[in-house]
Amino acid sequence: MARVAFILLCHKDPDAILDQVARLTAAGDYVAIHFDASAAAADYRKITGALADHPNVTFVTRRVRCGWGEWSLVEATLRGLQAALAAFAQATHFYMLSGDCMPIKSADYAHRFLDMHDKDFIESFDFFDTDWIKTGFREERLIYRHYFNERSQKRRFYAAFALQKRFNITRALPSGINVMIGSQWWCLRRRSVEAVLAFTRQRPDVIRFFRTTWIPDETFFQTLVRHLVPGREIESRTLTFLMFSDYGMPVSFYNDHADFLLGQDALFARKISAEAHGLKKRLGALYASGQADFTISNEGRTLFSFLTARGRSGRRFAPRFWEAEMAIGVGRSLLIILCKKWHVAKRLTAAIRQNTDIAAFDYLFNEAQTPLPDMGGIERSLAKRGRNHGAFMRMLYDHAGTDRVVICLDTSSLDLITAFQADRADVRMLEIECSLCDDYLIGHAIRVGLAGPQSSPATFARLLPTIRRDMIHEGDAIRDAGFKQTSRLRETATEAENAAAIAAFLGVEEAVALELARTPHLFVD
Repeated sequence: MARVAFILLCHKDPDAILDQVARLTAAGDYVAIHFDASAAAADYRKITGALADHPNVTFVTRRVRCGWGEWSLVEATLRGLQAALAAFAQATHFYMLSGDCMPIKSADYAHRFLDMHDKDFIESFDFFDTDWIKTGFREERLIYRHYFNERSQKRRFYAAFALQKRFNITRALPSGINVMIGSQWWCLRRRSVEAVLAFTRQRPDVIRFFRTTWIPDETFFQTLVRHLVPGREIESRTLTFLMFSDYGMPVSFYNDHADFLLGQDALFARKISAEAHGLKKRLGALYASGQADFTISNEGRTLFSFLTARGRSGRRFAPRFWEAEMAIGVGRSLLIILCKKWHVAKRLTAAIRQNTDIAAFDYLFNEAQTPLPDMGGIERSLAKRGRNHGAFMRMLYDHAGTDRVVICLDTSSLDLITAFQADRADVRMLEIECSLCDDYLIGHAIRVGLAGPQSSPATFARLLPTIRRDMIHEGDAIRDAGFKQTSRLRETATEAENAAAIAAFLGVEEAVALELARTPHLFVD
């Protein structure tokens, strides 16, 4: 029966490593650990101290300082393979693993699977005839020499690249070698690993080439296995289920992915999120569970591609929340103040906030700078607020913790007013009628860009009658619509008349309404 030696490259979290080793060895498998030489010495001592006498664990003693995209990762893997070959004579397969990987099948299932498939499982695609690389360097990985780490020595990395490119300093591929590419997470048979290690001793020119190749862990083993092993004995896929976004970033898995992962045609999965404690607990018990029945659907990558494409346009499992929750809803009151003079309405909302416990907001659908609470970013622009006004209002009610909200709308917002009136909520309106003097109209024309401060009196003489008629028309259109529960606050009315309108609108006591009607300078321009 198959026995697996896991090559575990790690650099942090000794407790998690100890847990992982306990899971993997519980079913009789082996682990060869390479702990990054640049990691904390105390962490390394903790791991070696805890596992020093474990018969199924060995350590790489000549450790390497590893860096992403460097040859050091390949070198650490080669040393892990050498240690595993020497320590575990019964190991039939060697499986690359990281600290972010967890089993999605039992050991019994994995062993039977490997016994049934006498193959090497490693992604191995022709480097120059595949779209495996989504972004960034392609042939530049190979034809130029890369001496510096792109992440820790970025300036040197790109300076050396630019210099070689400018003077056309390129290199040929090693003779007789077709470079392949694929995932660094593979599972190889013992004889294949022995062949790879023997080849590294026979062809030092190949080693020299890959030492200065960028991201060689995606090309070295993939190339050598394809060069040394008959194609019929290679299955060009990884037994570790992993996915990448269309930006080339690895996808992390969380608690609600458990059943999804168990259904994939793979033995392990990465990356498991550090926060997915429930998923880790469930998968942690799986490898030694002896479970043999798994329903394999293997729809993972196809489903991910299907859903992410629709997620961009809001068509995933269900409509976006603002499509599903378009209404404010029964049991809530929406109190709308309609006024062309925004400063007048704002004085009234300020007085409402001061004298009542009613949540009152200014022109949130007309003015970008209207003060609003932090609602996750949807409040930051008029376009976002207006994309679905009903959903935005529901969020506003929830955030304010109330069922009664006052908002202001410009009288030009007839479509929005009509939409709110059709809602199942209790919708009331207070129209504020103000006098439209020439000075106000001139200021309005300048604010909306119809005129400038330097426009001539003749220009204003032509504009003002039209602007006045438009504003009067907006008020007439609102009244002609016959909206129910509409009150009016008039600049020419008495305080008592305006107080009665406010009381009907807000549902407050007469004394409170009178106080609001007496708001200082309410109608002053």
